[in-house]
Amino acid sequence: MKKRPRNSGITADVRRSDSSGPSADDIRRAARILGQKGVLVFPTSGLYGIGADAFCTESIRRVFAIKRRPAHQPLLVLLSGIHDMDRVVRRVPDYAEVLMGLWPGGITLIFEAADKVPACLTGGTGKIGVRVPAHAVAKALIDRFGGPITGTSANLTGLPATASVEALDPEIRRQVDMVLEAGTLAGGPGSTIVDVTSWPVRVVREGAVPRQAVDDLLNRG
Repeated sequence: MKKRPRNSGITADVRRSDSSGPSADDIRRAARILGQKGVLVFPTSGLYGIGADAFCTESIRRVFAIKRRPAHQPLLVLLSGIHDMDRVVRRVPDYAEVLMGLWPGGITLIFEAADKVPACLTGGTGKIGVRVPAHAVAKALIDRFGGPITGTSANLTGLPATASVEALDPEIRRQVDMVLEAGTLAGGPGSTIVDVTSWPVRVVREGAVPRQAVDDLLNRG
C-alpha cells in the first residue's frame, strides 16, 4: 500500500457504516489495510480510536507519530475475545478473571506483556493494556483481521477524544489511511484502567466503569 506524504492535504477514505451491521466489504478493506501496515480510525465503545496491527512495529510507530504521543506512554490493544489473551499477555492472575467479566465494554486491564509484544507498544514498561470492545464495527474489524489491534483514542495527545468523525483533528484525517464511520457515538469518559499486575490492583484511571463497581467485584470474588 502506497503511503500518503504527511500534510499532503489528502484526507483519508471515509466509509460510513451502520453500527448494528457493518458493511462486510468495508470491514474486509479495513482489515486488508491493517495487514499492509496501514492505520485507520474506527468506532470503539463510546469514542473513536486509532487502529493498527499490534504486532507491527512500523504501524505502531505511525500511531505514535500521528497522535504526537511520547514514546514512553504505552498504547492499549483490543482483542476479539478472552480466547486471544495469550497472544499479548504473559499470565492472567486469578483475581483478574472476575474483572474480565466486565468485557466487552469500558474497562482496560493492564497485564504483564507477553515476550512477543513489541516494546514500543508497551512504552518500554513491559506491561500491556487490554480491552474487548463492545461496538459491532470494532468487533467485526478485529475478527476479520484475525489479531489484536491498537485501540488508543483518535486524538492528538493532550486534547479531548472525540465521539464523531466530524470532530476529528484534520491532522489525523490527513495521516490515516481509512476512517470507518458509524455516526455519533455515545461519548462519555474513556475506559476505566486497572493495573492487575500485582495485588491489590490499582485503578490508574476511573472512566466508564465506576471504581466502586471494580471494588465490589473484587470483594465478591
